[in-house]
Order: sequence, then C-alpha cells, then structure tokens
Amino acid sequence: MSAINIGQSVVLGAVEGLTEFLPVSSTGHLKIAEGLMNIPVENASVVGFSAVIQVGAIVACILYFFKDLVRIVAAWGRGLVNKEERYHHDYKFAWWVIAATVPIVVVGLAAKPLIDGPLASLWVVAGSLIVGSGVMWAADQMGRHKRGEDDTSFKDAMLVGCSQILALLFPGFSRSGATMSTALVLDLDRVAATKVSFFLGIPALTGAGIYELKDALGTGVGAAPLAVGTLVSFLVAYASIAWLMKFVASHSLNSFVIYRIIIGVLLFGLLGTGVLN
Repeated sequence: MSAINIGQSVVLGAVEGLTEFLPVSSTGHLKIAEGLMNIPVENASVVGFSAVIQVGAIVACILYFFKDLVRIVAAWGRGLVNKEERYHHDYKFAWWVIAATVPIVVVGLAAKPLIDGPLASLWVVAGSLIVGSGVMWAADQMGRHKRGEDDTSFKDAMLVGCSQILALLFPGFSRSGATMSTALVLDLDRVAATKVSFFLGIPALTGAGIYELKDALGTGVGAAPLAVGTLVSFLVAYASIAWLMKFVASHSLNSFVIYRIIIGVLLFGLLGTGVLN
C-alpha cells in the first residue's frame, strides 16, 4: 500500500505549490501537513515524495520566467562560442548560478542522513520558523533596496546561493526566506531579490527532485500519487508566483514574518500538548 494516497497527495501538492516560493518554508508546511494527516515525516518515501513534487513548482517557475530564462541561457550559449559575448551580464550570471549551486549540492549529499533524520523533526521546524522570521525582518529593515537585477555580482550570487544551506539543514527556515533575506542585506530591491531567489532555486530544487525520485517510487509511494501531487503543485505554484511578484513590488516582508511567528508558536503548542509528535 502506498505511504501516501491520492487525497493526501492533492493536499500536499497544494501546500507545496502555495508555499515553495513564498518565504514561509514549504518544507515546514509539508511536514506540518504530513503530521496532521498521520504521515510519517521521516519515512524515506515521504521525504522523497516531498522533493519530487517540488518539480511541479519548479516547472511553474520556469514557465512564469520563461522569457528571462531563455535570455540568460541564450547569452550563456553565445558566450561559449563567442569571446566578445562573455562580457554580457547574462552570460556571467548563468555561470554564477551554476557556481552558486555547488555548495548546496555538496552539503546536501554530505549531510543527507541528518537532513532526513534528526533535522526532519517538527521541533526543528517550529524553531526555524521563528528564528527565520527574525532574520527576514532584520534583513528587510537593513536593506537599502537600491540595486536591481542587472546590478548583481558574483559575490551576490554566491552568498545568496550559499544561504540556501540554512533551509536545507533547518527545515522551517525557508529557502526563499533565506535567499531573499541575503539579497536584501546586499541592498537588492525586493523584486530583484525575489527573482534572484527564484533563479538560484531552479537548479537546486530540480536536482533534489530527480535525486529523490528513486526513494519516492522505490519505498512506498506509487506513481499515481506522485503524478497528482506534482500536477497540483504546478498549478498552485504558478498562481502563487504571480501573486508574490506583484506583492513584493509594493509591500515589505512583515506580513510573512508575522505569519511565520504565529505558525511557529502554534506548532510548538501542538507538539507540547501531544497533538503532533
């Protein structure tokens, strides 16, 4: 019997799609949803399922930013064969994304037993939600919001890329929250910080989904729940991305900060009273 049924896959796909790119922690929300549905959060197939349905959200991100991504990839391709094209910012940015993905891949492989085991605890999720909220608030206050997407540098890309490790090790911290906060501290404006966060997340999240596919299929989750969860994730994520890009253009991150604190405190309460374990 599948560790996750079709109905549960719809719920988890919706949670993944809604929260993957919002700075509220998709991993944390998935673990909370799994706990409420009595799905074992540390089961290898469940961990794999969560990683695989991220691919639906990533496809949504690729489609939403398709023109930008085509421009960057095309510039990278031209630069490979034409030396003069290598001075173009898009060519350099493509290489920076590749380089900035290496640290999270190395840490992800080296720390996988911890990530799938002790660090998957809902207690860690609750604490990370609250601590991450403080980081997001401070970053939004500190940032001067004066630099655009074209002003990014290799240093920016590497620092933002490395910040993804926080969310990898501490589910609940939020990959988007960590990367957007880092970009804001580096004085990128909120729209640029959000787009850079998206672009740097595509390779890492896609790779994680492909890597975990064997665990999801091989140890307890059927192909049908995976397909349904991924499709729902795609549909909900596209709408979520469109909303977020409009929101950050004219709002601070304070709403997300408050929401995260409320969820973190609520989760501590549920764990402390034994409703979740």
